[in-house]
Amino acid sequence: MGNLGPTELIIIAVVIILLFGAKKMPDMARSLGRSMRIIKAETKGMKQDDQDAAQATTATATTPAPAAPAQLPEAKPAAPAAPAAAQPDVEKMQKQIDDLQAKLNNNQAAPTQAPKNA
Repeated sequence: MGNLGPTELIIIAVVIILLFGAKKMPDMARSLGRSMRIIKAETKGMKQDDQDAAQATTATATTPAPAAPAQLPEAKPAAPAAPAAAQPDVEKMQKQIDDLQAKLNNNQAAPTQAPKNA
């Protein structure tokens, strides 16, 4: 009963062609091929991710943690990074922001009317 001969396979193929039509069969096969390629690529990517994760865990497990320093170095205040040189740039940018905000406010206060077509 579970043994399909060539005549049964031919009959099944004819029934499938009659049900789905000859025009749709190539599209269905193409779609199936694309789906299989996507599945293959995803499973390959998952395997690669698993291998990368395994390598990362073994790498972190084999490298010893750095020894804690006995004493922290003395804290030194950071030197200011030339505030006088940066001030004109900041002022220019602030002026540009103010100009853009003024233009935006003017555009919102006086909306343009679309020209009427006759």
